[in-house]
Amino acid sequence: MRPSRRTFESRTHFDELRGMMSDFRASHSLIRRARSGLLLAAVAFAAVPLAGCSSLDSLNPFGGEKYETKLLPDVPAEQIYDQGLARLQKKDGEGAAKKFGELEKQYPYSQWARKGLLMQVYSQYEGGQYDDAAATANRYIGLYPTSQETPYAAYLMGMSYYKQIPDISRDQENAERALQTFTALVQKYPKSEYVEDAKFKIQVTRDQLAGKEMSVGRYYLARKNYTAAVNRFREVLAKYQTTRHAEEALYRLTEAYMGLGIAPEAQTAAAVLGHNYPDSQWYQDSYKLLAGGGLKPEENKGSWISKAFSKIGLG
Repeated sequence: MRPSRRTFESRTHFDELRGMMSDFRASHSLIRRARSGLLLAAVAFAAVPLAGCSSLDSLNPFGGEKYETKLLPDVPAEQIYDQGLARLQKKDGEGAAKKFGELEKQYPYSQWARKGLLMQVYSQYEGGQYDDAAATANRYIGLYPTSQETPYAAYLMGMSYYKQIPDISRDQENAERALQTFTALVQKYPKSEYVEDAKFKIQVTRDQLAGKEMSVGRYYLARKNYTAAVNRFREVLAKYQTTRHAEEALYRLTEAYMGLGIAPEAQTAAAVLGHNYPDSQWYQDSYKLLAGGGLKPEENKGSWISKAFSKIGLG
């Protein structure tokens, strides 16, 4: 008997269901294995937390450092001060300055901080750290303008510049700074014990600055650049006429004005030179120079040279 069409269709449908069940069992087995694998991985990860932390630390851009708060024992201010003095005695100016600097950090706004700052200036000066000494002294003056030690800080500041003054062939910025500092010291603290030496240093720095102007003026004069030379010698008489360079400056002005053909100014320069320094060799030379051109010293009261000397009681 041949199976009916309906029986065939039923068997076919059954076979499809059986295939689907087989596929389902296979899929379910895969899912169970996958879940089991994930669970094992999770357990394994949880079982090695230290290894994970180590891996994360390796990603730390700061190298995984552990920062700890440490309380350092306070060192008495007097002990720090004495340590600074001990280093000074050993001629360790730089080390002493660092030690005295600790007082301001550990005991700010205290008398120890003030004393430490002043000793820091002195240590830097003794150690040849002149730029640092000048800067620290300036800071001390700003912080403690009414302190009894402020004149001393100002003196050390001036000396720090003074020690760095080079010969006249080089830039005279430190001479200018020394002059300004010592002048301020004399004006602000006229009764200070440092005033006498400051006045002497003022005269020395003024002479140095005048020497620089004379050097440049001679350079221009030798190259017959008379106008530039006159400007330099004029600067000497305007600012530094009480220095030893004033005599030569008057002679050089006589020479420069003769070169320019301005006889009245040349005669005035020689006349003022002879009136204030009659025994000077520079006056004798200027007299001969004028005589060579058929002239003699004769002061023109309207000349800037005559007025410049009248202002300070000379001439």
